[in-house]
Amino acid sequence: MAPRVFLTVLFSLSFTYIPCIDAQDPGSIHYQRADPAPPALSCLQLKKLCAPRGCNQAMEEKREQINADTCKKNALIFTEKSDRNYVVLHPDKPLDLSAFTLCMRLATEIEAGEEICLFSYHNMGDALNLWCEQDGTYSLYLLYKEGVHFTFPQLDTFWNHLCVTWESSSGLTAFWINGKKTMRKSYRAGFTIPAGGIVILGQDQDSPGGSFEMQQSFYGEIADVSLWDYVLTSDEIASLSEGSRCPKGNILDWESIKYTTEGHVTIRPINDYE
Repeated sequence: MAPRVFLTVLFSLSFTYIPCIDAQDPGSIHYQRADPAPPALSCLQLKKLCAPRGCNQAMEEKREQINADTCKKNALIFTEKSDRNYVVLHPDKPLDLSAFTLCMRLATEIEAGEEICLFSYHNMGDALNLWCEQDGTYSLYLLYKEGVHFTFPQLDTFWNHLCVTWESSSGLTAFWINGKKTMRKSYRAGFTIPAGGIVILGQDQDSPGGSFEMQQSFYGEIADVSLWDYVLTSDEIASLSEGSRCPKGNILDWESIKYTTEGHVTIRPINDYE
């Protein structure tokens, strides 16, 4: 890369950035300048400038820093119900789970009689699914069997923090809404969730990575999706609901998560959850 071109790229990277959605790169999130002068560099332009010899290490470090600083502020926006809009998450390590805590922030409008899939992990069947049911209850489905159902206030168009915890040793399962825990129920004690599946937001998988139904698709905004392979404490979940970044998910961590968007899913920054 010529020195002048490299300096121009590095200079552009030092300004304010907005999410760049015209390049669907599953390995990272790219940014371009919001300031119109000097001319903004698009994602594809950046990739062409860096290929085939590779970018200078300093510029790569700058991009990684930008990604870490902004990813945690992004929301995935599903603007319509469709069987073509979804996001594939790429976990940091396999989902081989004998316990877990799954958390996310949601803003959605659920009409009476609707059912929507909030989280889908498919491995030879529904290995870990999170649902809002037609009767208004919320449910967890593990290992291809009947789900366990909970009743609590409906999610709405404002941001809500939702978690679910489960452990195989006792089967104890609970939902958490904005830091408050439901009663605990026993479900699927003695079982283990196997690795090797596909994680998707926005759709229910009836086959690995596909066979979606529009009626079950998610409509709204999702952020802060994190997954741990253990049960967090009550204090930790309450702290997360208030915006804390600790502890970080060791399976899925929103600050460093890699994902691929399909269809019309918009990525936009969010400043807070008020």
